[in-house]
Amino acid sequence: MINREWHLLSRPVGWPKSEDFALVETPVPTPGEGQVLVRNEYLSVDPYMRGRMSAAKSYVAPFELGKAMQGGAVGEVVASDAEGIAVGDHVLHFSGWREYAAVDARNAVKVDPEAAPLSTYLGVLGMTGLTAYAGLLRTASFKEGDSVFVSGAAGAVGGQVGQIAKLKGASRVIGSAGSDEKVRLLTEEYGFDAAFNYKNGPVSEQLRTAAPDGVDVYFDNVGGDHLEAAIGSLNQGGRIAVCGMISVYNNTEPAPGPRNLARLIQTRGRIEGFLVSDHYDLQPQFVQEVGPWVASGALKYRETVVEGIENNLEAFLGVLRGDNTGKMIVKL
Repeated sequence: MINREWHLLSRPVGWPKSEDFALVETPVPTPGEGQVLVRNEYLSVDPYMRGRMSAAKSYVAPFELGKAMQGGAVGEVVASDAEGIAVGDHVLHFSGWREYAAVDARNAVKVDPEAAPLSTYLGVLGMTGLTAYAGLLRTASFKEGDSVFVSGAAGAVGGQVGQIAKLKGASRVIGSAGSDEKVRLLTEEYGFDAAFNYKNGPVSEQLRTAAPDGVDVYFDNVGGDHLEAAIGSLNQGGRIAVCGMISVYNNTEPAPGPRNLARLIQTRGRIEGFLVSDHYDLQPQFVQEVGPWVASGALKYRETVVEGIENNLEAFLGVLRGDNTGKMIVKL
């Protein structure tokens, strides 16, 4: 049996190019003691993976050259040499970018395909969902009555942030997105009070129009002009949770910082970055609260599904371009 997996051949400079990667055929691995063999069914591609393609020191080790890359995946166990996980079980793990993976059982989490579609364990009920939940409620210290601005609001994390804020009693939720179609999604389906297309004019001007009374919380997925605009509209005691800065991931030169940081003195504002891995203690609370919202339809989600392992790289590049609405998923 043949396994196909994506290898990183060289570290991209600027935008990743197809020659930096290769889809390689390898034998299907045999699980060792304490491992399970998983036939992956859905793979996740996420913006943070761009950082792992660089050799620069970061919060997670870079991908190794000439070896399979990693990422979230969910699939069916087809062989097991581990207690507690049987053939036929479905598990969530982080050996993505490949068709088959031998996974240590301690790094695999059983999921129930009857309780929710398998793909949701990579998105709305998975890491991106927990990212939204932890970043808004813990890092940004959201409280009822806050006005919330979310950038990249039609993405997997941003769309969930805005909806959780509404469900928790936000006074106003504003989102930015990269197309008029995504703006309509935010206001007509996700329940945002206002949204704008950041390509239609200066972000600072559009934000002031959408939030004339300012914002108490900014959830940052974009950085750059969005962060500067949010600082400019921040109310006294405002909080900014920095989840990502996708606008600068492919820069070859350092990006200039916001020019209005001094305003934080006036507003007593706070900026704090966070990683979802620091907040896994919230997972049970997250599932208990968000699961029923998803089941009832109170919290809506979208997925952009790309078919085939051969299109895994293009799906990833699509995330960097903003092609996706909601979570980008590769279906094998």
